[in-house]
Amino acid sequence: MISRLSVSIVRACLRADAGGSPTAVLDEAPLSDEERCRIPVLAGTSHAVFVAARGSAVSLRFFTAEGELPACGHGTVAALAFLAERAGGTEYRGTLRAAGRSFAGWAVREGARVRAAFEPGPVELREPTAAECGLVLSALGVGGDTLASGARVASVGRERLLVPVLSRSVLAALAPDFGQLRSACDRFGLLGCYVYSVPTRSGRIAARMFAPSIGVPEDIANANSTACLAADLAGRGVTGIAVDMGDSLGSPATITATARPGVAVQVGGTAEVMDVIPLP
Repeated sequence: MISRLSVSIVRACLRADAGGSPTAVLDEAPLSDEERCRIPVLAGTSHAVFVAARGSAVSLRFFTAEGELPACGHGTVAALAFLAERAGGTEYRGTLRAAGRSFAGWAVREGARVRAAFEPGPVELREPTAAECGLVLSALGVGGDTLASGARVASVGRERLLVPVLSRSVLAALAPDFGQLRSACDRFGLLGCYVYSVPTRSGRIAARMFAPSIGVPEDIANANSTACLAADLAGRGVTGIAVDMGDSLGSPATITATARPGVAVQVGGTAEVMDVIPLP
């Protein structure tokens, strides 16, 4: 069955029309979960998104080589770009469904690119435990002289640790022990660790997402973690952020998010549908 499938490669969360996170997007097909996990490997991407569209109602499933994810932010951006290209016209709006939850998504075509955004749902925030911080920060190589205040555990379906560091240079220099980090994340049920630089006055931030537990040592772009960060910073008076990711992987990406207390978080980015390729 897999050998008869074709997938669209979508670069999600571009920065200045370059870079982005290549994502495999394809129509729903009668595949086992094991076969679905093979799709991103065969397509040469970190994630695959399966799309089942019935009018304006769309169901999404997200997979990495390690298994299914309840949500994937840049995968949702990629799916919206895929749907907008298929629909034609300038604007696309739909009701998306993933992991039993429905939410709004929309996209605007701008030449060869698509600007997409969605509402990822309520963000749950809590203080991390001393054990969580101790093991994860040790694996990251983040110490007291580089760590900023305000670490949080955040979830839009699955928990991850948000870790602020003092500068972009500190962020760029990180070289995690991925075996140790995976062990720590598995112990506490964390999706991964999202490390970010202290925001500038304009809300510009750099970030890196490490998620070896789901088979992605470092993610080029992670929109759901960016949404979590936006929700956390909204409580401190920051209502809009633009987060640069992917530089350490040679594929610059940017995700934008807005949040205000009592108002739904919105997150998105620019995407481009590149090639339709047959799977080997």
